[in-house]
Amino acid sequence: MNYPDFDNIIERLNSGKLFSFPGGVHPDDKKRLSNKAAIVQPTMPDLLTLPIRQHVGSEGICCVNVGDYVYKGQALSNATTPYAVPVHAPTSGHIVAIAPHVVAHPSGLTEMCVIIKPDDKDTWGELSPLADYTAVDKNTIVDAICQAGISGMGGAGFPTHIKTATSKPVEFLVLNGVECEPYITADDRLMREHAWQIRQGLDILAHIIEPKAIVIAVEDNKPEAIQALNIACQDKDAYRVVPIETKYPAGGEKQLIQVITGREVPRNGLPADIGVMMFNVGTCFAIADAILHGKPLIERIVTVTGDAVAKPANFRTLLGTPVKHLLDEANYQVKKQTSPKVIMGGPMMGFALADATIPVVKTTNCLLVPSKKELVDDNAERPCIRCSACADACPASLLPQQMFWHAKAKEYDKAEEYDLFDCIECGACAYVCPSEIPLVHYYRQAKSEIRLQRDEKNKAEKAKQRFEARNERLEREKEEREAKHRRAKEARLAAKSNANSGSASPTPSTEQNSSKDKVAAALARAKAKKAALQSANSDETSVADAKPASPSTAANAGSTSSSPADDKKAQVAAAIARAKAKKAQKLSESAADAPRADADLSESQSTAQTEQYAPESKTESLVDSKLENANTPADDKKAQIAAAIARAKAKKAARQQQDESSAEVVGSELPLSQPKEDASDTASSTQLQDEKKARVAAAIAKAKAKKAELQKQQNSGNLEAPKTASNDAEAIIEPKADVIINTQSEKPLDKPSSSADKVEKEADSETISNADDKKARIAAAVAKAKAKKRLAEAQSAQADDEATANQNVQAEQQKATESAEPSAPTHDAEQSAPQPISSEETNDPALEKKRRIAAAVAKAKAKKAAAESENNQS
Repeated sequence: MNYPDFDNIIERLNSGKLFSFPGGVHPDDKKRLSNKAAIVQPTMPDLLTLPIRQHVGSEGICCVNVGDYVYKGQALSNATTPYAVPVHAPTSGHIVAIAPHVVAHPSGLTEMCVIIKPDDKDTWGELSPLADYTAVDKNTIVDAICQAGISGMGGAGFPTHIKTATSKPVEFLVLNGVECEPYITADDRLMREHAWQIRQGLDILAHIIEPKAIVIAVEDNKPEAIQALNIACQDKDAYRVVPIETKYPAGGEKQLIQVITGREVPRNGLPADIGVMMFNVGTCFAIADAILHGKPLIERIVTVTGDAVAKPANFRTLLGTPVKHLLDEANYQVKKQTSPKVIMGGPMMGFALADATIPVVKTTNCLLVPSKKELVDDNAERPCIRCSACADACPASLLPQQMFWHAKAKEYDKAEEYDLFDCIECGACAYVCPSEIPLVHYYRQAKSEIRLQRDEKNKAEKAKQRFEARNERLEREKEEREAKHRRAKEARLAAKSNANSGSASPTPSTEQNSSKDKVAAALARAKAKKAALQSANSDETSVADAKPASPSTAANAGSTSSSPADDKKAQVAAAIARAKAKKAQKLSESAADAPRADADLSESQSTAQTEQYAPESKTESLVDSKLENANTPADDKKAQIAAAIARAKAKKAARQQQDESSAEVVGSELPLSQPKEDASDTASSTQLQDEKKARVAAAIAKAKAKKAELQKQQNSGNLEAPKTASNDAEAIIEPKADVIINTQSEKPLDKPSSSADKVEKEADSETISNADDKKARIAAAVAKAKAKKRLAEAQSAQADDEATANQNVQAEQQKATESAEPSAPTHDAEQSAPQPISSEETNDPALEKKRRIAAAVAKAKAKKAAAESENNQS
């Protein structure tokens, strides 16, 4: 829609040509009843009742309590929302009640009110004026207007600070002084008596809004007010006092804007949307009081008029003053009315009050008290004759009769279709209606019902949204729980599958792949470690087989005699070959190891002598700590390499020549003594257990033989150097056999070594563990310690006795081999087993020699019988 531009409007204003609006009426104004006298100050009422909400918008929060003393101008409530404004105490006094009270409303509703009993002192509280408002921020001025509780005083009651805080550009600032309603003269008297203060308020508004043009509109039936304003604004060329045609409702906001600018406020729009801002002259006066003097809005001008009052006048009334008090001030005459009737507002837009104690509020501008025939009786309604006079008088170009039919039938949706909410409730339609139908009442009732329905609908919609949001939230939480449980179930199943199948089947999860990789790596490491341990055990066995066996070692190793014949023969043949290689290597390194071996030997001899009858566990732990320093890694490595090579060759030769190797091995093997019970138990063991036991026994024998070799090399000055592997073994075994006889006097000879059995069981259960390897070494060290102790005792014998004993052992061994029968080895071994002897007999050298010879012969017979029995069984 094309609106007149700014320059065109200014030109028309300067020439006195104005626009107009459709419809309108010209009622008898009846203003002369009250505009002749000056504004009157009424007396102080007994009680002041102040509703907390006196404007369009939300109410503030009460900040006082019953019994409090308040000063004049003190705030009684605080604004907590943008559309809330506070109320203030009109005078000083005590608060006697804070309770609901009937207020100015067509339906006689009640609202929360603060009731003050004045103390007649009228003591002001602290005031905060802004004398130089041009030096402060505009927002500070707007906030001061809000804190002063100022709202529209023309009848609408819209918060003033909301209008002044607009961010839209304003071309016209219009000051509304038309006051077109009949009987009302409050603004007229205010403009006549306080034109200068109105001009000051206009200056403040112009400073805040900064419009391009300022127009003061006054109806042309108020010449005194026009003159007073021209005098007040004569130094301001930008301020234009424009007389307006007397036509009702020219004072309406939309109609006055249309008259001055020719622009129409859009539906559901505001005047600021078309560049216009409008304020009432009473509002402008209150702004000047608040900014320049710091006074809040606590009073206003109220016209009390009508034929039923003797003294119509305009009263400067404190807010909260009861209507009855003003009627008494105007000398209300009840006899002139058929029934008591007081209208708040004018005859066109006012409404009848239900109670005379209703207080004056910020939007109260008139109290009309008509006589009997002064106004049309509300009960004189007659049927509509469809004359369309209401449509001709409507300034908003509506169809009042159609809205009336639908409103009366409560067809509110159809009433809305006829733009019910565009009605300004001016009452022009009711004024011209020949049937005297109160059309505005029907429209107000319909609007109220529609607002209630909208509120209910909005509440229901919000409740529905909350309900749907709750359902969505519950459904979402349910899905999340199910997804969480599903993931947990999948994780459990995956973990179970991984535990059952190991690393066989890969999973898409990165974490599962990582776990399977770790498991596979751990398995690979375990296999590698197992292979390394098995290789180390084999090497240790090879080195041990190269050493000559002592009698105690022979007793422990006897438990492996039930292995298959082929493996046993191969191991013995390999031991002979490795012993030769080891002996040559040791002889070459004896010079470097002699000092250390000598020290170890002397220490072991002293320990053996002092702890001969000590518990066996003490001797094992003491000798084990010394054994760890007796060998060097270099010696072990060289011996392992040589032994491995010799063992491979010996096994190959043994498989080809089983019969010849068996005889040769028996002839070259040292005589061993094996109890009958050990031989029978070992013969019933499985092949895998025999192999493990053989490796463990070989490791024990290796440790013992190695220590004995070192000791023999140290005593080479006193002992004859051996020339063959069998001579070397015989020279070492003879003194050890004597020691065995002496140390085993308190226990049967046929009892197997407990240390060896313990090592065999540990090696059999855990062969891939480092701890098992350590246990095997400890067991070997214990056995070696025993041999070391016995060897120390045997070395006290004479060198010539040892040589003689060696010769006798060889002779008896040969004799036993020739004369032994397959069926008698066990019986002979039992008969030849030495009986426990006393400590006195042990000191006789001759007896000791005999015992050693007898023991060697018995063991040789048992060994040969066991070998032949195994050959026959295989």
